Amino acid sequence: MSNNQDNLDSKLSDASNATASGMLTKGKHVSATKNTTAVEVAKTGSAKDMVLWLLAIVALIAATFSNQYLPGYWQAANDVWVRIAIIVALAVFALVCLALTNQGRAFKILLKDAAVELRRVTWPGKDETFKYTWQTLVVIAIVGFLVWMLDNFFNWFVGIFIG
Repeated sequence: MSNNQDNLDSKLSDASNATASGMLTKGKHVSATKNTTAVEVAKTGSAKDMVLWLLAIVALIAATFSNQYLPGYWQAANDVWVRIAIIVALAVFALVCLALTNQGRAFKILLKDAAVELRRVTWPGKDETFKYTWQTLVVIAIVGFLVWMLDNFFNWFVGIFIG
């Protein structure tokens, strides 16, 4: 079982490194190495990234104002479903623009790394979950009782001075 787990870990690690290397582009960006992290990819920037961020921001602002102002300029936008379609299209366009930036690529790498880590998690069994749930409920009840007692004490104490 341990040998199979080690093989799975090495395959997942190799796949993650290959994906991270494949996400990088040429030019002023980080060179394609095996140890490229999402942080290194996110820190790189270019004029293309600035244009894509600007397009995404403009698309989101347009989506915000399109519901109120578009029907006054375009007759077809008086239909609510047309406005919903336009808003969804602008939001999807903004997300695509953001996904094409270096920060978007870094986010994809981060999600893939998180998926690899989730596969390595050892989840508790039914008995452990039951035991820890009861322990948590007992501690919450004790702390709740102490807070209630402190509240009553301070209410009594302040009541002495206020009258």
